[in-house]
Amino acid sequence: MRKIYLVGFMGCGKSAIGRRLSYYLKLPYYDMDTEIVRQQGMSIPEIFEAYGEERFREIETEFLENFRDERCIIATGGGVAMKEENRRIMRRTGLVFFLDAAFNDIYMRIRNDKNRPIVRRSTREELEELYLSRRKYYHESAQIQVLTEGRSLRQIVEYIGFQVNRLKGDDVKK
Repeated sequence: MRKIYLVGFMGCGKSAIGRRLSYYLKLPYYDMDTEIVRQQGMSIPEIFEAYGEERFREIETEFLENFRDERCIIATGGGVAMKEENRRIMRRTGLVFFLDAAFNDIYMRIRNDKNRPIVRRSTREELEELYLSRRKYYHESAQIQVLTEGRSLRQIVEYIGFQVNRLKGDDVKK
């Protein structure tokens, strides 16, 4: 197993959990959105504005195909799992965890975030509809679902760490 991917809706805790998991497992951590911003020299809202969402989604696929060949933890963007090609790449190159958070928890975290173009242009109801429509793709991409509601970051990190160590060296079902 090379990479550990964290997938889930925006605001589900991928970045916070990824950073802590990095210390727990002593592996490098990368936030996919941060890496794309660095590579492109533009913020995500600027990329959306200049090139549109479709191009941004292509950039995400290019990232998955070309990012470092090393054991690491990657917090993906909230829309990465929507593309079948991305799901296939992640499952082939690593272990995928779906951070399954309740919509109400997510909404409280993201509602005022100006760096999320989709949040800026959507109502709560539209965001919840998007959340519900994406859940099946998160399930399809992940080998392991992690229920986050009512759990501390520490509990979540320890659970993921346990699963990673349990499966180390094993061939995970693709």
